[in-house]
Amino acid sequence: MQSLPHLAVCRSNKSPWVCLTCSSVHCGRYVNGHAKKHYEDAQVPLTNHKKSEKQDKAQHTVCMDCSSYSTYCYRCDDFVVNDTKLGLVQKVREHLQNLENSAFTADRHRKRKLLENSTLNSKLLKVNGSTTAICATGLRNLGNTCFMNAILQSLSNIEQFCCYFKELPAVELRNGKTAGRRTYHTRSQGDSNVSLVEEFRKTLCALWQGSQTAFSPESLFYVVWKIMPNFRGYQQQDAHEFMRYLLDHLHLELQGGFNGVSRSAILQENSTLFASNKCCINGASTVVTAIFGGILQNEVNCLICGTESRKFDPFLDLSLDIPSQFRSKRSKNQENGPVCSLRDCLRSFTDLEELDETELYMCHKCKKKQKSTKKFWIQKLPKVLCLHLKRFHWTAYLRNKVDTYVEFPLRGLDMKCYLLEPENSGPESCLYDLAAVVVHHGSGVGSGHYTAYAAHEGRWFHFNDSTVTVTDEETVVKAKAYILFYVERQAKAGSDKL
Repeated sequence: MQSLPHLAVCRSNKSPWVCLTCSSVHCGRYVNGHAKKHYEDAQVPLTNHKKSEKQDKAQHTVCMDCSSYSTYCYRCDDFVVNDTKLGLVQKVREHLQNLENSAFTADRHRKRKLLENSTLNSKLLKVNGSTTAICATGLRNLGNTCFMNAILQSLSNIEQFCCYFKELPAVELRNGKTAGRRTYHTRSQGDSNVSLVEEFRKTLCALWQGSQTAFSPESLFYVVWKIMPNFRGYQQQDAHEFMRYLLDHLHLELQGGFNGVSRSAILQENSTLFASNKCCINGASTVVTAIFGGILQNEVNCLICGTESRKFDPFLDLSLDIPSQFRSKRSKNQENGPVCSLRDCLRSFTDLEELDETELYMCHKCKKKQKSTKKFWIQKLPKVLCLHLKRFHWTAYLRNKVDTYVEFPLRGLDMKCYLLEPENSGPESCLYDLAAVVVHHGSGVGSGHYTAYAAHEGRWFHFNDSTVTVTDEETVVKAKAYILFYVERQAKAGSDKL
């Protein structure tokens, strides 16, 4: 296999998968599905070949993604994480990487030229009579890592958050880095000198350099595997769960310093941002809590004696149920009944709720568990409001997806009515504008695909792993959102500079 040809059947160059039995290259299931058909055709026994029937059925079952080097078994219908005793899968990976390296520079310039000369993109990029260049970069899929890519692209378009990390000084780790491109997950698992902050910083910088159409976040994914065992392997993961783990670990590492870089110097440069933050999760404030941190007031009232209990809880995002009366709605244009809106989800979250028998409240005055009511108030809004729509629910032994369309505003989300003390908020401080949306495509949490929409300098982009396209507001508002990132209007205008 000296070079990668166009796909054997459809002659396309999208999503190439190479069969590890015969080296033929076909497109993946999200293009025309010819790789899967190649496997299925190989399972049909040939006439007058009964002796080789058993052997034939064992062939053509495993293929490799030529872009991410992940391997997939059609017989098991799952990704393969192990190798043969002779390490043949890794040898194929190394061969594909050598092929890619030899053509990497030329292919990058070719793709960039095609993107810049695209008539469609040029038309969409025309704003106020002038045309500007695209600088958005995609992220290569390393084997079902679309959940990570969607979150990274969304966070990279949160201006305050992204700028903070990009302006951090580089930290050279002690594990001896090379200037060339790294091989696919071949570094020692015993290596302890890893920094999530550093690899996250490098990834954000790469996304906005504009020098390549797609970046491979291998080093970051290696650190994720190292410090977040839940995300090891190549199975599909939940994007919201990954975002929470990522923000929590960034927060903890930032609290511990910057490997020799003066944390006090960085805090001093951003004193306005950190001084205004009163939401400290697990200790001192960091850029994570300063931007995403808010405070909830949990108010519980005993229905027997009327005793009121209040508790204040910090949060980095709010998880909202889709009200049950809307869960049967399958599309935005369904004629019968109203469309579920984001305000319906927020109202359901903050409305007074009577706790059921399994959640009886321990009343200190009655000295026993009693029936009670619960209500949430927002005491402090964050600079970036992250709203997670709870689309996955357990029913019996299955985790099903709620595919209901939820209508959400692009601009002017007013959070004033959910505040504990709305009279103390300014006229603009409760208004939020949408910055990014993560969408889950598919029927289940363990399958499907994640993409993201994000706004940058007045234009909307769709991030689908390594592919980045310009889109419009009409397309964005039709998306079935899973995670929404809203930026405080005052903060977006630049009142707190990083």
